Amino acid sequence: METTKFNLDTANTTIDWIGRKVTGSHNGTINAKQGLFLFDGKNLSGGKVVIDTTSIKILDITDSDTNAQFAGHLASDDFFNSGKYPEAHFEIISVKSENNTSHLQGNLTIKGIMHPIEFDANVNVIENTATISGKISIDRTKYGMKFRSGNFFLNLGDTLIYNDFDLHIQITAKVA
Repeated sequence: METTKFNLDTANTTIDWIGRKVTGSHNGTINAKQGLFLFDGKNLSGGKVVIDTTSIKILDITDSDTNAQFAGHLASDDFFNSGKYPEAHFEIISVKSENNTSHLQGNLTIKGIMHPIEFDANVNVIENTATISGKISIDRTKYGMKFRSGNFFLNLGDTLIYNDFDLHIQITAKVA
């Protein structure tokens, strides 16, 4: 079977994030910078995505000063250290497909630290366009993001930030 390459369509790809804490949650977006996906027929078989960590936006904080302060904190070493690590990378290692659902396993690298992750995604190919959508839960502490984590600090009370954050991906890719 012939392998077809699909390039990420950044204009039609969205990545929404949500992070939770004891007193609520915050949400926003982050941009995919580039990506390449390999398909054997209509089955996803591999790929890579580069995420632009400098593009993190917070959508639920409307006060511009507070929003800028929070964005600066997410860009700091407490979280993504975007100045030193402007990109995160995900590489698909294996895919098990059944109908339109695929179980993806791969390596996620954030702040130069790589760990395996896996998640289920809906994958569709119609003519020259592929779509991949799903939810990825990531343990931030595996990537050196320990700020207000109950695993590393005691007595945080209502300032505790949960370790997992979620990415909701809606990827569109076009035949290369």
